[in-house]
Amino acid sequence: MSQPVEPGVFRRQLALYLSLIRWNRPAGWLLLLWPTLSALWVAADGFPGWHLLTVFTLGTILMRSAGCCINDVADRDFDRHVKRTAGRPVTTGAVSVKEALLLGALLALLAFALVLTTNAATVGWSFGALAVTLVYPYAKRLFSMPQAVLGVAFSFGIPMAFSAVQGGDSAGLFSGPISVPSLVWALVLGNLLWVLAYDTEYAMVDRDDDLLIGMKTSAITLGRLDVPVILLFYLLFISIWAVALLPYAQGAIFYIAVVLALAQVAWHYALIRSRSREGCFKAFRLNHWLGFVLFAGIAASYALA
Repeated sequence: MSQPVEPGVFRRQLALYLSLIRWNRPAGWLLLLWPTLSALWVAADGFPGWHLLTVFTLGTILMRSAGCCINDVADRDFDRHVKRTAGRPVTTGAVSVKEALLLGALLALLAFALVLTTNAATVGWSFGALAVTLVYPYAKRLFSMPQAVLGVAFSFGIPMAFSAVQGGDSAGLFSGPISVPSLVWALVLGNLLWVLAYDTEYAMVDRDDDLLIGMKTSAITLGRLDVPVILLFYLLFISIWAVALLPYAQGAIFYIAVVLALAQVAWHYALIRSRSREGCFKAFRLNHWLGFVLFAGIAASYALA
């Protein structure tokens, strides 16, 4: 007969799994959540209902957690040479590769079960999201700007939100007026630029270590242009969303949110201009507030319309 697992052992193992999925660092899934919820609100012309809100909130958390498992397995031999990541559970061997992959698969399946409660179009988009999630960890070995691949992965929630609200078959997203898909792609482009901004800040933290191990990142590619280009990415992101949402998120409150977002960009510049590890990491971790401010402006503009 198998021996029962002692409570202390169970708690230690659970702590390792929670560390693996970055449970104590919610900034990662919040960066995914706010643009997705923003798209959901715009697509629904206001509150989308508790079902879709639950599906996209839980699905975002689950898929980001699954992505962490996949990423840590792919990067385990590199992470040991990077100060910030050397203590990750897979890198240290505290969690095996098999365990991490099984946990990631379970989380992805749970997210897929949520998507199955929507419609065929959204299910179709989810396969694309999974494919890019699997590809991203290896993009850092091949592309000089792998953050762009992450930007694609982190933007799939936007078309999925629109297709979930539209309903119907796989053509549902494109069956309406041309302004609907144009809006989707504008939001995706803006979000991609935002990801490039904050993930370049993140890459700046590890630049010295990444140079030693031969990892490719936007921080290395941009060199001394990193700070001005990050600012350009932020400004383009906010400008594209502000213009694209002009006919939708009406009212002064949305543009107050835009101004507050621009103020945060100025704060980020103050944090990253010296290129210190501490400043760049702080700027990255605070990015979810920028996303929240824009989402809050969108949601409030509909609520007060």
